[in-house]
Amino acid sequence: MTLGSNSGPLSNLAARLGHSANSRLLIVNCDDLGSSHSANVATFRSIVYGVATSATIMVPCPWAREAAYMLKDSPVGVHLTLTSEYRGYRWRGLTNGASLRDKDGFFPATTAAVEQIDAEEARAECRTQIQAAISWGIDVTHLDAHMNVMQARTDLYEIYLDLAEEFRLAVRMLSREQAKEQDPQARERARARGLLFNEHMIYPWPRRTRAVFFEEIPKLPAGVSEIFAHPALDGDELRAYDPMNADIRAHDAECLTDPAISDLLDLHNIKRISFRDLRELQRSS
Repeated sequence: MTLGSNSGPLSNLAARLGHSANSRLLIVNCDDLGSSHSANVATFRSIVYGVATSATIMVPCPWAREAAYMLKDSPVGVHLTLTSEYRGYRWRGLTNGASLRDKDGFFPATTAAVEQIDAEEARAECRTQIQAAISWGIDVTHLDAHMNVMQARTDLYEIYLDLAEEFRLAVRMLSREQAKEQDPQARERARARGLLFNEHMIYPWPRRTRAVFFEEIPKLPAGVSEIFAHPALDGDELRAYDPMNADIRAHDAECLTDPAISDLLDLHNIKRISFRDLRELQRSS
């Protein structure tokens, strides 16, 4: 049994992707790939055995190289990373930008520190992260930003779009409400460059992702939506580096491989796609 799509506005993007204009297309993205071995295994399982269709890798993290090997054939974007938020587990940038380092030499721990970042040093760091991912054999599909740092300032957002245009990649777009807070013309600026992005965003964190699926999927609008999660296997590693949010990440790992979630998407005739679909359409246009 399937339920028809809702009666929301038709989607030109869905039609351009080869679906009917009232189709409901969903990208299920796994954030923080490469942040730990636990995250890598959980993301691999979520994509191969679960409902996930996409992931984004944190290139500067120690486990990123393993992630690139494990998911080399999967749609993987770059989770542009300029912060290192854990107390006992830190990472540095790939470049030597002075504004990208705290007193201990690591990326700053909080988004408040974004004000100190030099825009051109951020550009160099983010470009190097993308180039590293490509050199590892990742077929990079899109860009998004860890802790939304690249959307936090107008000049950083411009760099975000510059890099997406330079490497011909799709981008994650925040919800309309978040995008307006960031920049009233955020969507228009991306569209003017010919960049493609998700039309709608479902933002679970810190709610329980399974509950969000059951709440949001029945009313999903026509077009391309994204929901993202942060899966990581429960265990000593996860509990050591992120004790505050370990339950959320372990829950996400279970949620994305739960057959009930797959059944829910089928019940409501939700078609799963990835950012690779958007990137290929963008490159062919």
